[in-house]
Amino acid sequence: MEYTLHKDFSEINVQEWNDLLKDSVSNTPFLRYEYQYAWWEHRGGGEWQNAQLVLITAREDEKLIGIAPLFIAEYENQPALLLIGSIEISDYLDLIVRMNDHARFITGLLDFLASDQVRPGSPRPYNWSGLDWYNLPDTSPTLAVLKTESALRGWTHHEEMYRPTPRIALNGDFDEYLSRVEKKQRHEIRRKMRRAEESRRGVRWFISDMENPEAEIDLFLGLMEYDQGKAGFLHEPMRAQMRAIIRAAHENGWLWLAFLEADGKRIAAYLNFDYNNKLWGYNAGVNRAFMDLSPGWVLLSYVLQWCCENKRYEFDFMRGDEEYKYRFGAVNQYVMRARVSKT
Repeated sequence: MEYTLHKDFSEINVQEWNDLLKDSVSNTPFLRYEYQYAWWEHRGGGEWQNAQLVLITAREDEKLIGIAPLFIAEYENQPALLLIGSIEISDYLDLIVRMNDHARFITGLLDFLASDQVRPGSPRPYNWSGLDWYNLPDTSPTLAVLKTESALRGWTHHEEMYRPTPRIALNGDFDEYLSRVEKKQRHEIRRKMRRAEESRRGVRWFISDMENPEAEIDLFLGLMEYDQGKAGFLHEPMRAQMRAIIRAAHENGWLWLAFLEADGKRIAAYLNFDYNNKLWGYNAGVNRAFMDLSPGWVLLSYVLQWCCENKRYEFDFMRGDEEYKYRFGAVNQYVMRARVSKT
């Protein structure tokens, strides 16, 4: 297996990257070429201004076997190699490699990273002291291989649960889904949907056609900003990052942006990724002046109904343990943090 360090994303073919991802151990929208590229261009909304790209591929007989999308940055007082997308706005990260090639790809990758070959236009190799990989799915085989490889090399290894990622399993029937929700909450969902529909305030929901992408993005970000915490999160570099991600998802066919309307105004929005036959709930916004209509609950209920009617097998709330997720019947899975130190 031949490993190559790339100076830029343009050195890797987009279609080849995404084709490999389809068969990878972790196939998520956050590992798509266009997402990774958009994240790197904005350094996570300014989270990693001084990061250096460490983008590595492995080939065998010219066939792409694996991709390690990494960067190096000073983190917790040491130079660490992190996964592109770390940490705050990319819910699931991993290496990109098929299961049959996975273990040997990681073995070769660690050998390559520890060798003198890692010299990107510099007279000296990257001076990294460890790996710090966030948001690995708890089902990822990368976790076990990192532990094994660390033991073989005498490196220190630590693994911890990082965040819950609640999900709702769906089977195509909205009533069946509701039957699995706790009785009191089931009645609340139905009551709030019915009250909104009968309010005579022109309540309706729709999926954006993104005919004017910039205007639709503005409307979505404006609804996010009704939440004080999200308004603080949306500083200018992060706004540029969010715009780039939304554009990339739209242009490549996996954006799913829905709005709820009342009194002729858009009062709530849900930004999802429609990818790999499931809906990934990325972010949302609600106009607080319309809380009497429970716009967040109502729109989420319509979103889940759409998922059932359109045969999506799961709604993934992704990271976070907010109470409403469990009231809608979500069950926890987790993302992990794996740390490896050479000392």
